[in-house]
Amino acid sequence: MQEEPQTATAPGSSVDPAGTRGSGYRRAFAVREFRFVFAAHALSLLGVVVSEIALTVLVYELTGSPLLSALAFALGFLPYLVGGTLLSGVADRFPARRVLVVCDLVCAGCAALMALPATPVVALLGLRCAIAAVSPVFSGTRMATLADILGDGDLFVLGRSLLRIVSQSAVLVGFGLGGVLLAFVPPRGALVITLGTFLASALLLRLGTRRRPARSGGGALMRYSLAGTRQVLGDRRIRALLLLLWVPSMFVVAPEALAAAYADELGVGTAWVGLLMCTMPVGTIAGELYAGAALSPAGRSRIVLPLASCGLLPLLAYPFHPDLGWILLALLFAGSAGAYTLGLDRWFVDAVPEELRGRAMTVHTAGLMTIQGVGMALAGAAAEFWAVSTVVGGVGVLGTLCCVLLAMEVRRTGIPRRETGLTTI
Repeated sequence: MQEEPQTATAPGSSVDPAGTRGSGYRRAFAVREFRFVFAAHALSLLGVVVSEIALTVLVYELTGSPLLSALAFALGFLPYLVGGTLLSGVADRFPARRVLVVCDLVCAGCAALMALPATPVVALLGLRCAIAAVSPVFSGTRMATLADILGDGDLFVLGRSLLRIVSQSAVLVGFGLGGVLLAFVPPRGALVITLGTFLASALLLRLGTRRRPARSGGGALMRYSLAGTRQVLGDRRIRALLLLLWVPSMFVVAPEALAAAYADELGVGTAWVGLLMCTMPVGTIAGELYAGAALSPAGRSRIVLPLASCGLLPLLAYPFHPDLGWILLALLFAGSAGAYTLGLDRWFVDAVPEELRGRAMTVHTAGLMTIQGVGMALAGAAAEFWAVSTVVGGVGVLGTLCCVLLAMEVRRTGIPRRETGLTTI
């Protein structure tokens, strides 16, 4: 792999990106603070996955209502927009380590209350909303902290990619392991395990990362947060990059959201539902690993616009009703196109002023989760009127058109020169 040219270390960074030994992802793991952040991320993610399954089962056991049970899961998406806009200022206004630890402790407290036998269903749903509202603040602060720990160059891209790979892997194994866990532990007992994972994450972040001062801040928190959101979305370059991070995700969730309906449409067994849902995450993991390990920073920049523009084209296979093997291959390719985000992450962190970084990352996380929920809902609504194969094919056409237009807008705003090996447009 071609090594990255030497860069200046970001303010507050604990490492010189050019001086880190090793190659590819090993360079990120060579940084002590990143190892702690990575371990904390894996633990907190485990806690979230277990709590989602346990809470869904618990609400169904208490009410017998499929609607309320599904609502317990869906509430994990809805508050992201609120937390990401009204609370985004927390990420810049307070020291990052304090924000991360407090967010974990808040989630641990919510899990503890959920585990109490006396907690009613309404309170369970409210606590689920509280965890979801805190999540974008935690994720945005962690992303901004990565740039402090790893610098804002190639190491940041690799570290961010590793955290995404863990998240995608959780999609593959987390729910299966959660189901096995609930075969031996009651739902409230599983929530106690969630409490433990959040506390362990808080401890790792407190002991394994160093204190850094707040980036900026002043005045009322909500006003400060909303001002940051307006500043992020008001900048043409940052807005274009955000939309290119968000919009492909809104369309690409359609096959997963409609996997059960598609299997039913074809008359195949439920085992195929699992394959249809896990193939795209496998492709995403493979694409990220290849781009992170085999491509140079300049190579990752060169693939951003082509992959973002063409990544949804494999979904056009659906209306032709090929064998399921071809559908799985199409999903694998669609997932692997997610490798475009490595180069785009670098452009994004380069475009955002350092004092705005925490709020920008929080807005990014909140928007991504919200738009995926919207995409799932719209795909489900469309499938009420048209065949799933038609809906997914239509998603491929419409999504590709939107992504091409966004790629053109990103290109018009100028591809950054710094460490990409490309000329500014």
